[in-house]
Amino acid sequence: MSLQIEFEHGRKALIVRLKGELDHHTAEAVKSRMEEAIESGSCRNIVLSMKDLTFMDSSGLGVILGRYKQISAKGGKMVVCGLNPPVHRLFEMSGLFKILSVQENERQAVASLEVVS
Repeated sequence: MSLQIEFEHGRKALIVRLKGELDHHTAEAVKSRMEEAIESGSCRNIVLSMKDLTFMDSSGLGVILGRYKQISAKGGKMVVCGLNPPVHRLFEMSGLFKILSVQENERQAVASLEVVS
């Protein structure tokens, strides 16, 4: 299965929805599309919705960490939401929870940005 990526420019954040598999086959495309969206948009914050992500490997972690650094350099925040158990475990083992905020769904993720903005 491939990966679909959808962007929604909201008032408080760029919402990025991933559907499918984020692995070494799809990581470079996700990286470049997210970089482009971050640089061309006026939003400082990102909500990364992963509720429809069925698989992720270490390549995906690299993409997320890189975009976290990119948005942090602009003074923004990144919030992830909708993690399924295997992806949640991967985040846990990698230590990403130490730097990323995690919420149950997009609504809570956007609301959490309003608190910290």
